[in-house]
Amino acid sequence: MAETKPSGATRPHSRVPRSATRSGVTHVREFQPDRFTIIGNHLAQHPELSLTAIGLGTHILSLPQGASADIRTLAERFPEGRDRIAFALRELEAHGYVERVRERVDGGRVVTRTYVYNAPALTRAREEAADGRVPVAADAPAVPAVSVEPAAPVVPVPAVVEDASGLGEPVAPTPPPAETEPPASEHHDKAVAFLVGLRRSDDRFTLSQRDVRRLTPAVVAWFDNGASRTAVHHAMTADVPALLKSPARFLAYRLRELLPPPPPLALPPEGLGVPEAPPSDTWPLPMVDCEGGCNRAFRAPEPGAWCRDCRAARDRRTAEAAGPESPETVRVA
Repeated sequence: MAETKPSGATRPHSRVPRSATRSGVTHVREFQPDRFTIIGNHLAQHPELSLTAIGLGTHILSLPQGASADIRTLAERFPEGRDRIAFALRELEAHGYVERVRERVDGGRVVTRTYVYNAPALTRAREEAADGRVPVAADAPAVPAVSVEPAAPVVPVPAVVEDASGLGEPVAPTPPPAETEPPASEHHDKAVAFLVGLRRSDDRFTLSQRDVRRLTPAVVAWFDNGASRTAVHHAMTADVPALLKSPARFLAYRLRELLPPPPPLALPPEGLGVPEAPPSDTWPLPMVDCEGGCNRAFRAPEPGAWCRDCRAARDRRTAEAAGPESPETVRVA
Protein backbone atom coordinates (compact mmCIF):
# COMPACT_ATOMS: atom_id res chain seq x y z
CA MET A 1 0.00 0.00 0.00
CA ALA A 2 1.41 3.39 -1.01
CA GLU A 3 2.48 5.69 1.71
CA THR A 4 0.20 8.61 2.26
CA LYS A 5 1.87 11.93 1.44
CA PRO A 6 1.84 14.55 4.13
CA SER A 7 -0.28 17.61 3.61
CA GLY A 8 1.36 20.60 1.86
CA ALA A 9 2.56 23.63 3.72
CA THR A 10 -0.09 26.08 4.64
CA ARG A 11 -0.25 29.29 2.60
CA PRO A 12 1.26 32.22 4.48
CA HIS A 13 -1.13 34.94 5.46
CA SER A 14 -0.93 38.17 3.51
CA ARG A 15 0.06 41.31 5.33
CA VAL A 16 -2.72 43.16 3.54
CA PRO A 17 -5.96 43.12 5.52
CA ARG A 18 -8.94 41.55 3.80
CA SER A 19 -11.49 43.93 2.31
CA ALA A 20 -15.21 43.58 1.98
CA THR A 21 -14.96 42.89 -1.78
CA ARG A 22 -14.24 39.36 -2.97
CA SER A 23 -12.50 40.45 -6.19
CA GLY A 24 -11.22 43.54 -7.95
CA VAL A 25 -8.81 46.21 -6.78
CA THR A 26 -7.71 46.46 -3.17
CA HIS A 27 -5.82 49.65 -2.35
CA VAL A 28 -2.80 49.58 -0.08
CA ARG A 29 -2.04 53.21 0.68
CA GLU A 30 0.94 54.57 2.54
CA PHE A 31 1.55 58.11 3.74
CA GLN A 32 3.95 60.01 1.49
CA PRO A 33 5.40 63.12 3.08
CA ASP A 34 7.06 64.33 -0.15
CA ARG A 35 7.62 63.55 -3.86
CA PHE A 36 4.01 62.94 -4.87
CA THR A 37 1.60 64.45 -7.43
CA ILE A 38 -2.15 64.91 -7.09
CA ILE A 39 -3.95 63.61 -10.19
CA GLY A 40 -7.69 64.11 -10.59
CA ASN A 41 -9.96 61.24 -11.51
CA HIS A 42 -11.20 63.31 -14.46
CA LEU A 43 -7.81 62.55 -16.04
CA ALA A 44 -6.98 59.14 -14.57
CA GLN A 45 -10.43 57.76 -15.48
CA HIS A 46 -11.15 59.86 -18.56
CA PRO A 47 -13.65 57.96 -20.75
CA GLU A 48 -12.31 59.27 -24.08
CA LEU A 49 -8.53 59.48 -23.61
CA SER A 50 -6.31 56.54 -24.49
CA LEU A 51 -4.13 54.85 -21.89
CA THR A 52 -1.04 56.39 -23.49
CA ALA A 53 -2.53 59.88 -23.24
CA ILE A 54 -3.54 59.35 -19.60
CA GLY A 55 -0.05 58.13 -18.69
CA LEU A 56 1.64 60.93 -20.60
CA GLY A 57 -0.60 63.53 -18.97
CA THR A 58 0.22 62.12 -15.54
CA HIS A 59 3.95 62.26 -16.32
CA ILE A 60 3.79 65.86 -17.56
CA LEU A 61 1.87 66.94 -14.46
CA SER A 62 4.62 65.42 -12.30
CA LEU A 63 7.40 67.37 -14.02
CA PRO A 64 8.92 70.37 -12.22
CA GLN A 65 8.36 73.93 -13.42
CA GLY A 66 10.36 74.71 -16.56
CA ALA A 67 11.08 71.08 -17.54
CA SER A 68 11.13 70.15 -21.24
CA ALA A 69 7.99 68.42 -22.49
CA ASP A 70 8.49 68.40 -26.26
CA ILE A 71 8.09 65.33 -28.46
CA ARG A 72 11.82 64.71 -28.83
CA THR A 73 12.48 64.82 -25.08
CA LEU A 74 9.53 62.56 -24.29
CA ALA A 75 10.54 60.09 -27.03
CA GLU A 76 14.00 59.82 -25.48
CA ARG A 77 12.44 59.18 -22.07
CA PHE A 78 9.82 56.57 -23.09
CA PRO A 79 9.91 53.68 -25.59
CA GLU A 80 6.58 54.52 -27.31
CA GLY A 81 8.17 56.53 -30.13
CA ARG A 82 7.48 59.97 -31.56
CA ASP A 83 4.28 59.06 -33.43
CA ARG A 84 2.46 57.65 -30.41
CA ILE A 85 3.66 60.48 -28.18
CA ALA A 86 2.57 63.09 -30.74
CA PHE A 87 -0.87 61.47 -31.01
CA ALA A 88 -1.20 61.37 -27.21
CA LEU A 89 -0.28 65.06 -26.98
CA ARG A 90 -2.95 65.89 -29.56
CA GLU A 91 -5.48 64.01 -27.44
CA LEU A 92 -4.49 66.00 -24.35
CA GLU A 93 -4.69 69.25 -26.36
CA ALA A 94 -8.14 68.37 -27.68
CA HIS A 95 -9.45 67.86 -24.13
CA GLY A 96 -7.78 70.96 -22.68
CA TYR A 97 -5.05 69.38 -20.52
CA VAL A 98 -2.14 70.65 -22.65
CA GLU A 99 -1.75 73.86 -24.66
CA ARG A 100 1.32 74.54 -26.79
CA VAL A 101 1.84 78.19 -27.74
CA ARG A 102 4.63 79.71 -29.81
CA GLU A 103 5.92 82.88 -28.15
CA ARG A 104 8.65 85.37 -29.00
CA VAL A 105 11.21 85.98 -26.26
CA ASP A 106 14.02 88.48 -25.83
CA GLY A 107 16.49 88.44 -28.69
CA GLY A 108 13.90 87.69 -31.37
CA ARG A 109 13.85 83.93 -30.76
CA VAL A 110 10.60 82.00 -31.05
CA VAL A 111 10.06 79.26 -28.48
CA THR A 112 7.24 76.81 -27.87
CA ARG A 113 5.82 77.14 -24.38
CA THR A 114 3.76 74.26 -22.98
CA TYR A 115 0.92 75.06 -20.57
CA VAL A 116 -0.36 72.10 -18.54
CA TYR A 117 -3.74 72.26 -16.75
CA ASN A 118 -4.40 69.84 -13.91
CA ALA A 119 -8.13 70.73 -13.96
CA PRO A 120 -9.03 72.41 -17.30
CA ALA A 121 -12.76 72.54 -16.51
CA LEU A 122 -12.15 74.50 -13.30
CA THR A 123 -9.71 76.83 -15.08
CA ARG A 124 -12.25 77.49 -17.84
CA ALA A 125 -14.98 78.20 -15.29
CA ARG A 126 -12.72 80.62 -13.41
CA GLU A 127 -11.82 82.52 -16.61
CA GLU A 128 -15.49 82.74 -17.59
CA ALA A 129 -16.39 84.06 -14.16
CA ALA A 130 -13.63 86.68 -14.46
CA ASP A 131 -14.97 87.74 -17.88
CA GLY A 132 -18.50 88.13 -16.54
CA ARG A 133 -19.90 85.12 -18.35
CA VAL A 134 -22.09 82.37 -16.94
CA PRO A 135 -19.90 79.62 -15.40
CA VAL A 136 -20.49 76.07 -16.51
CA ALA A 137 -20.18 72.80 -14.65
CA ALA A 138 -17.03 70.74 -14.89
CA ASP A 139 -18.74 67.91 -16.75
CA ALA A 140 -20.93 70.10 -18.98
CA PRO A 141 -20.48 69.75 -22.76
CA ALA A 142 -18.92 72.55 -24.79
CA VAL A 143 -22.01 74.57 -25.73
CA PRO A 144 -22.27 78.30 -26.32
CA ALA A 145 -22.74 80.34 -23.18
CA VAL A 146 -26.13 81.90 -22.53
CA SER A 147 -26.07 85.66 -22.87
CA VAL A 148 -26.63 87.59 -19.66
CA GLU A 149 -28.53 90.85 -19.52
CA PRO A 150 -26.13 93.66 -18.61
CA ALA A 151 -26.60 95.34 -15.28
CA ALA A 152 -27.85 98.88 -14.99
CA PRO A 153 -25.09 101.37 -15.78
CA VAL A 154 -23.58 103.20 -12.84
CA VAL A 155 -24.09 106.96 -13.08
CA PRO A 156 -20.77 108.67 -12.32
CA VAL A 157 -20.52 111.63 -9.95
CA PRO A 158 -20.58 114.95 -11.86
CA ALA A 159 -17.14 116.37 -12.35
CA VAL A 160 -16.29 119.73 -10.72
CA VAL A 161 -14.41 122.37 -12.68
CA GLU A 162 -12.90 125.14 -10.57
CA ASP A 163 -12.56 128.65 -11.91
CA ALA A 164 -10.08 131.38 -10.96
CA SER A 165 -12.09 132.42 -7.90
CA GLY A 166 -11.87 128.96 -6.39
CA LEU A 167 -15.57 128.19 -6.79
CA GLY A 168 -16.57 125.24 -8.87
CA GLU A 169 -19.65 124.34 -10.81
CA PRO A 170 -20.68 120.79 -11.62
CA VAL A 171 -20.37 119.81 -15.23
CA ALA A 172 -22.24 116.75 -16.43
CA PRO A 173 -19.89 114.30 -18.16
CA THR A 174 -20.48 113.37 -21.75
CA PRO A 175 -22.43 110.09 -21.87
CA PRO A 176 -20.64 107.25 -23.66
CA PRO A 177 -22.02 106.25 -27.05
CA ALA A 178 -24.57 103.50 -26.93
CA GLU A 179 -23.27 100.13 -28.05
CA THR A 180 -25.35 98.67 -30.80
CA GLU A 181 -25.03 94.97 -31.42
CA PRO A 182 -25.19 93.80 -35.01
CA PRO A 183 -28.40 91.96 -35.87
CA ALA A 184 -28.06 88.21 -35.52
CA SER A 185 -28.20 86.22 -38.74
CA GLU A 186 -30.81 83.57 -39.29
CA HIS A 187 -27.98 81.03 -39.61
CA HIS A 188 -26.36 81.93 -36.25
CA ASP A 189 -27.79 79.03 -34.23
CA LYS A 190 -27.18 76.66 -37.12
CA ALA A 191 -23.50 77.70 -37.30
CA VAL A 192 -23.03 77.30 -33.53
CA ALA A 193 -24.53 73.81 -33.57
CA PHE A 194 -22.35 72.91 -36.56
CA LEU A 195 -19.12 73.99 -34.82
CA VAL A 196 -20.01 72.19 -31.59
CA GLY A 197 -20.74 68.98 -33.53
CA LEU A 198 -17.37 68.91 -35.33
CA ARG A 199 -15.90 66.79 -32.52
CA ARG A 200 -18.13 63.90 -33.60
CA SER A 201 -16.09 63.46 -36.77
CA ASP A 202 -12.64 64.23 -35.27
CA ASP A 203 -11.67 64.60 -31.61
CA ARG A 204 -9.07 67.21 -32.56
CA PHE A 205 -11.88 69.61 -33.45
CA THR A 206 -13.26 69.76 -29.90
CA LEU A 207 -13.48 73.55 -29.73
CA SER A 208 -13.75 75.72 -26.66
CA GLN A 209 -16.55 78.21 -26.17
CA ARG A 210 -14.24 81.09 -27.09
CA ASP A 211 -13.24 79.38 -30.35
CA VAL A 212 -16.91 78.70 -31.19
CA ARG A 213 -17.75 82.39 -30.74
CA ARG A 214 -14.82 83.46 -32.92
CA LEU A 215 -15.58 81.02 -35.75
CA THR A 216 -19.35 81.48 -35.80
CA PRO A 217 -19.34 84.63 -38.04
CA ALA A 218 -17.17 82.85 -40.63
CA VAL A 219 -19.51 79.84 -40.77
CA VAL A 220 -22.52 82.17 -40.97
CA ALA A 221 -20.91 83.82 -44.03
CA TRP A 222 -20.70 80.40 -45.73
CA PHE A 223 -24.36 79.69 -45.01
CA ASP A 224 -25.36 83.17 -46.18
CA ASN A 225 -23.58 82.52 -49.49
CA GLY A 226 -25.69 79.42 -50.07
CA ALA A 227 -23.25 76.69 -48.94
CA SER A 228 -24.71 73.51 -47.46
CA ARG A 229 -23.61 71.79 -44.23
CA THR A 230 -21.90 69.06 -46.24
CA ALA A 231 -19.90 71.59 -48.25
CA VAL A 232 -18.78 73.48 -45.15
CA HIS A 233 -17.85 70.25 -43.35
CA HIS A 234 -15.81 69.03 -46.32
CA ALA A 235 -13.99 72.36 -46.66
CA MET A 236 -13.07 72.39 -42.96
CA THR A 237 -12.14 68.73 -42.34
CA ALA A 238 -10.82 67.39 -45.67
CA ASP A 239 -7.09 66.55 -45.89
CA VAL A 240 -6.28 67.57 -42.32
CA PRO A 241 -2.54 67.29 -41.54
CA ALA A 242 -1.47 64.68 -39.00
CA LEU A 243 0.19 67.23 -36.71
CA LEU A 244 -2.39 69.92 -36.00
CA LYS A 245 -1.06 72.41 -33.45
CA SER A 246 -3.99 74.82 -33.35
CA PRO A 247 -7.32 73.44 -34.65
CA ALA A 248 -9.11 76.78 -34.23
CA ARG A 249 -6.54 78.68 -36.33
CA PHE A 250 -6.60 75.93 -38.95
CA LEU A 251 -10.38 76.13 -39.27
CA ALA A 252 -10.34 79.94 -39.31
CA TYR A 253 -7.81 79.95 -42.18
CA ARG A 254 -9.86 77.53 -44.27
CA LEU A 255 -13.11 79.37 -43.64
CA ARG A 256 -11.49 82.65 -44.68
CA GLU A 257 -9.57 81.46 -47.75
CA LEU A 258 -12.12 79.00 -49.19
CA LEU A 259 -15.22 81.18 -48.79
CA PRO A 260 -17.38 80.70 -51.93
CA PRO A 261 -18.91 83.71 -53.72
CA PRO A 262 -22.55 84.58 -53.12
CA PRO A 263 -25.14 83.06 -55.46
CA PRO A 264 -25.95 85.04 -58.64
CA LEU A 265 -28.78 87.52 -58.54
CA ALA A 266 -32.15 86.68 -60.04
CA LEU A 267 -32.80 87.72 -63.64
CA PRO A 268 -34.68 91.04 -64.05
CA PRO A 269 -38.30 90.92 -65.22
CA GLU A 270 -39.29 91.24 -68.85
CA GLY A 271 -39.15 94.63 -70.56
CA LEU A 272 -35.77 95.76 -69.11
CA GLY A 273 -33.70 95.15 -72.24
CA VAL A 274 -32.68 91.56 -71.53
CA PRO A 275 -32.50 89.56 -74.78
CA GLU A 276 -34.91 86.67 -74.86
CA ALA A 277 -33.94 83.21 -75.99
CA PRO A 278 -35.16 82.19 -79.44
CA PRO A 279 -38.28 80.04 -79.57
CA SER A 280 -37.74 76.32 -79.28
CA ASP A 281 -39.29 75.64 -82.74
CA THR A 282 -36.68 77.78 -84.58
CA TRP A 283 -33.59 76.81 -82.62
CA PRO A 284 -31.09 75.73 -83.75
CA LEU A 285 -31.07 77.74 -86.97
CA PRO A 286 -31.54 75.82 -90.23
CA MET A 287 -28.69 74.99 -92.59
CA VAL A 288 -28.53 77.12 -95.79
CA ASP A 289 -26.17 77.35 -98.80
CA CYS A 290 -24.02 80.41 -99.38
CA GLU A 291 -25.30 82.68 -102.16
CA GLY A 292 -21.78 83.83 -102.96
CA GLY A 293 -21.04 80.78 -105.08
CA CYS A 294 -18.73 78.89 -102.71
CA ASN A 295 -21.38 76.22 -101.96
CA ARG A 296 -20.56 76.41 -98.26
CA ALA A 297 -23.29 75.34 -95.83
CA PHE A 298 -23.82 77.20 -92.57
CA ARG A 299 -26.64 78.09 -90.18
CA ALA A 300 -28.61 81.26 -90.87
CA PRO A 301 -32.07 82.53 -89.90
CA GLU A 302 -33.22 82.66 -93.54
CA PRO A 303 -31.96 81.48 -96.98
CA GLY A 304 -30.02 83.77 -99.33
CA ALA A 305 -27.33 84.68 -96.82
CA TRP A 306 -23.61 85.04 -97.59
CA CYS A 307 -20.82 83.36 -95.63
CA ARG A 308 -18.09 85.36 -93.95
CA ASP A 309 -15.45 84.89 -96.65
CA CYS A 310 -17.83 85.72 -99.49
CA ARG A 311 -19.03 88.86 -97.71
CA ALA A 312 -15.41 90.00 -97.28
CA ALA A 313 -14.66 89.39 -100.97
CA ARG A 314 -17.84 91.24 -101.99
CA ASP A 315 -16.97 94.25 -99.85
CA ARG A 316 -13.45 94.29 -101.25
CA ARG A 317 -14.70 94.28 -104.86
CA THR A 318 -17.17 97.05 -104.07
CA ALA A 319 -14.40 99.19 -102.60
CA GLU A 320 -12.15 98.64 -105.64
CA ALA A 321 -14.97 99.56 -108.02
CA ALA A 322 -15.64 102.81 -106.15
CA GLY A 323 -12.10 104.02 -106.87
CA PRO A 324 -9.54 105.68 -104.57
CA GLU A 325 -10.86 107.87 -101.80
CA SER A 326 -10.31 111.60 -101.92
CA PRO A 327 -8.12 113.22 -99.22
CA GLU A 328 -11.12 115.05 -97.82
CA THR A 329 -13.04 111.82 -97.29
CA VAL A 330 -12.84 110.51 -93.77
CA ARG A 331 -13.51 106.82 -93.23
CA VAL A 332 -15.58 106.08 -90.22
CA ALA A 333 -14.80 102.70 -88.65
